Amino acid sequence: MDIFVLLKQTFDTEEKIVLQGGVVQEDGAKFVINPYDEYAVEQAIQLRDEHGGKVTLVSVGWERTAEALRTALAMGADEAVLISDERILGDEYEIAEILAHYLREQSIDLLLGGNFSVDNGAGQVAIRLASLLGLPHVASITKLDISGSTAVVHRDAEGDIEVIEVPLPALFTAQQGLNEPRYPSLPGIMKAKKKPFQHLSLDDIPGADAIIAKTARTSLTLPPERKAGRILKGDLASQVAELVQSLRNESKVI
Repeated sequence: MDIFVLLKQTFDTEEKIVLQGGVVQEDGAKFVINPYDEYAVEQAIQLRDEHGGKVTLVSVGWERTAEALRTALAMGADEAVLISDERILGDEYEIAEILAHYLREQSIDLLLGGNFSVDNGAGQVAIRLASLLGLPHVASITKLDISGSTAVVHRDAEGDIEVIEVPLPALFTAQQGLNEPRYPSLPGIMKAKKKPFQHLSLDDIPGADAIIAKTARTSLTLPPERKAGRILKGDLASQVAELVQSLRNESKVI
């Protein structure tokens, strides 16, 4: 079974975000595998151990993303591919198109990724990629069973569970609860140094150099500081009148 895992490197969730000039400052910051992608990596390893085959990690990102890929290799993945190029701006349209151009040339039985990334939180790349590749797609899965050429998944549906059966190949994105990601062992870390690791640019992927991002971030700002709450006094009619006046004149929402 040829399993590909979409992986992104993100800020450590415990990092304090510092903005300067509308840009996140990365100096001295700690970066990790996107937490939801860890569930995808773990699931891929378990499925490979059960059904045989190979787990290949694929990431579009900065050169520093190699660190996250090495960590996933140490967890037990077999190979890694990093697509890195200064021309990549990084919006979801562009990332999905680049991945599609690369993956169309691969033999794929299963694609796994995280439900969304904790930095942007858009959750667009996987569903865009599934559409470009013409694959079935199920998001937020908490259980995955494979039998032959069919997969049965449990999907988190805001407190309920949907059970969905789809043919393979397919793309699934992992939700918390799918599994418990393992920690890289010392032998795993040593083995990861010798595992195949490809560094590709846009020029190495036919047609990818013509892909142009549709959006660009011009600036980033923190939300305004939250004001202290206010307790309205008086009878109900006067409280309502004061509330409406505040919403209209102060908050400007009505």
